[in-house]
Amino acid sequence: DLPETYTDAVLSVEDHRFYGHIGIDPIAITRAMVDDVKAGRFVEGGSTITQQLAKNLYLSPSKNPIRKVKEAILTWRMERNLSKRRIMELYLNLAEWGDGVFGIEAAARKHFGKSAAALGPREAAVLAAILPNPIRYSPHGGSKYVAYRSERIYQIMVRRGIVIPEYEEVISETTDESE
Repeated sequence: DLPETYTDAVLSVEDHRFYGHIGIDPIAITRAMVDDVKAGRFVEGGSTITQQLAKNLYLSPSKNPIRKVKEAILTWRMERNLSKRRIMELYLNLAEWGDGVFGIEAAARKHFGKSAAALGPREAAVLAAILPNPIRYSPHGGSKYVAYRSERIYQIMVRRGIVIPEYEEVISETTDESE
């Protein structure tokens, strides 16, 4: 079963319109294109979770137009044949979370020494923060980027009512006392 806290963290940063689009998010693509043109190079992809899953399962990571067309076709097929929950489950269990670390369960055990279901919201936010480049970024590397991004993800989760900080403090205190 998927850890909801982690699913919410990933959705907050990777594809917050996941449940509202058909696999391709025109708003994200437009935003990415504008950012890319401003930068004069590819800086943002605008891919949805379903597109990332299609790429990870079937395609190379190259950014050529033919690969993007193939990705769009695969994305359309996946969205027609799989539930959103199944797409998210596959994505979380196939994504790379560090050098040779694949899947959310392996990531939780490797980086936090616990099951994915036991991840707290801050830990989930830290793992979600490394997703753009899990080889370059580590949850424990002291990276300012990871610290900033994970705090941003956590604050998004708070604003959306996914996390209630006061509740998290009580749970944390209860867990500390029982150890």
